[in-house]
Amino acid sequence: MKKLVLTIAMIGFGSFAMAQQVTPQDKEAKKAEFHQKHQQKEQERLAQMQKDLNLNQGQVEKIKALHDRRKSEMKAEFDKNKDQRQAKMEEMKAKRAQMDADMKQILTPQQYDKWQADRKAKMEQRKVAMKERGAKMHKSMNTAPDAN
Repeated sequence: MKKLVLTIAMIGFGSFAMAQQVTPQDKEAKKAEFHQKHQQKEQERLAQMQKDLNLNQGQVEKIKALHDRRKSEMKAEFDKNKDQRQAKMEEMKAKRAQMDADMKQILTPQQYDKWQADRKAKMEQRKVAMKERGAKMHKSMNTAPDAN
C-alpha cells in the first residue's frame, strides 16, 4: 500500500514538473511584457508626482533624468556582482549534490525516494507561499493610504 501511494505521489510530482517547463520564447515574451508594464507604471508614477507636487515640465524632465541615472547605476552594480552570484550559486549546487549523495548512502532506496518527494513538496509549498507573500506585498503597496 505504501509503495502504491509513493508511486502515485511520484507520478503526480513528475507530471506537475513537466507542466512547469517554460520555453525560451515564453521567457522572452514575459520579459518584454514585464518591461512594458514597468515603463508604464514608471510613467504613471511620474505623472502622479507631477499632479501631486504641481511640478513644471523642467522639474519633470530633471526627475526623469535622475530616475534614469539611478536605474543605470543600479544595473551597473548588478552586473558587477553577477560573477560572484553565479559562483555562489554553483557552490550551493555542489553542496546540495554532496548532501544528496550522502543521504543516498545513509537511507534505504525507499526512504531516499520518500525524502526526495518530501523535499520537492516542501519546495513547491515555499514557492506558493513566496508568490502569495509577493502578491500581498504588491497589493498592500498599491492600496496604502498616503502619509500626508
